[in-house]
Amino acid sequence: MASTVTNEPAENPSASPRPGYGQLLRTRGAWTFLLPGFAARQPFAMLTLSIVLLVQHTTGSYGAAGAVAAATGVAMALFAPYSGRLADRYGQRAVLVPGVLVHTLAGLTLTALALAHAPLWALFLAAVPTGASVPQVGPMVRARWGVKLQGSPLMTTAAAFESVTDELTFVFGPLLATALCTAVAPAAGLVTEAALTLVGGLLFAAQKSTQPQVSADSGHARVRHASALRVPGVRVLVVTFLGIGSVFGGMQVSLAAFTESIGEPGLNGVLYGVFAAGNMLSGIACGAIAWKAAPHKRIVIGYAALALAASALWTAHSVLLLAALGLLVGMCIAPSLITGYTLVENLVPAGARTEAFTWLTGAVALGQAAAVTVAGQLEDRLWDGAGFLVPMAGTVLALVTLVTLRSRLVPRHANRTVARGVGHRVPVTVD
Repeated sequence: MASTVTNEPAENPSASPRPGYGQLLRTRGAWTFLLPGFAARQPFAMLTLSIVLLVQHTTGSYGAAGAVAAATGVAMALFAPYSGRLADRYGQRAVLVPGVLVHTLAGLTLTALALAHAPLWALFLAAVPTGASVPQVGPMVRARWGVKLQGSPLMTTAAAFESVTDELTFVFGPLLATALCTAVAPAAGLVTEAALTLVGGLLFAAQKSTQPQVSADSGHARVRHASALRVPGVRVLVVTFLGIGSVFGGMQVSLAAFTESIGEPGLNGVLYGVFAAGNMLSGIACGAIAWKAAPHKRIVIGYAALALAASALWTAHSVLLLAALGLLVGMCIAPSLITGYTLVENLVPAGARTEAFTWLTGAVALGQAAAVTVAGQLEDRLWDGAGFLVPMAGTVLALVTLVTLRSRLVPRHANRTVARGVGHRVPVTVD
């Protein structure tokens, strides 16, 4: 399945054969959603690590901390696509406002229960709504770019820019969460995350002029809109992003355990920041390159590099070596993320893209949740650093799937009409 093509120009069109960030950021109205969007997605980078550090402090177990964080991630992965579908159907504001309110209340409840040394089952009960209500700001920003840049070559640049923005949050988020939890109070990270979600989410929701318009037939959406997961290429990308999530989750728990084992817990945020910085730098480079290879070929090459780099993590036994390997792994993640989101633009019609983006975001969260759980158990039961085996296993398994099913990522030929597009009952012209 591929994206619907219109003949309408982008709001800031240009004939430049090599579109860049400067041209992208001059798109009319872009800053009205970029700044609040950045503020609203910042807390997401703090959530898992804040939970791990708080619950580990109150229970003394990385296994328990990882399990509670995993419950949050699983809930997010399961509910994110429905949030995206509701946003496509009823508008982003209608989903965001109640979502941020629920998330704030649930996060504060989880914090209070952990500090009260509540039983583990109570923490799980609070973790589920905390994860289920995580605002899907990243996919919503990407959907707004899709509206602004319909048919423009700047879409690849926008995908790269959004990946860089995501990773910028993952540079500051873990550093902020670690600093708050270790220097202020174990609960400070999660409390701050809840407060930032509330303020940032409401500010982003207030930007009504740039949100994708709800179609006039929204009253018939239940009949007309099929899931974006019906697109074969989206299912392949979901598996691919599960592997990426295993890197995030495995790194978060394993780095925390490693730095504690050497008596330097404050280095956790620094090491994770180095990892995220590598991701951010390579994302900047990806957006600046005029790619000649097709996206479905680039993602296989980039993912193979990621699996190779992740397979070396468990061998690191010093801070410097771990920082170097973390930087390398981070540099290998961005190309796969950017190319995956770019492929969504080619595979999925505009009316279902927010949902498609949330499937990928949810896949990262689900992979992260599973990785946090398994890595926590390995750290508790085996040697320090055993959790680094999780990113290796996750990326290798995803790579095998990607290589086997890579043909499903090839967009349909230009000007071909498809009779059963996602979210449409009439033929859809695709590119």
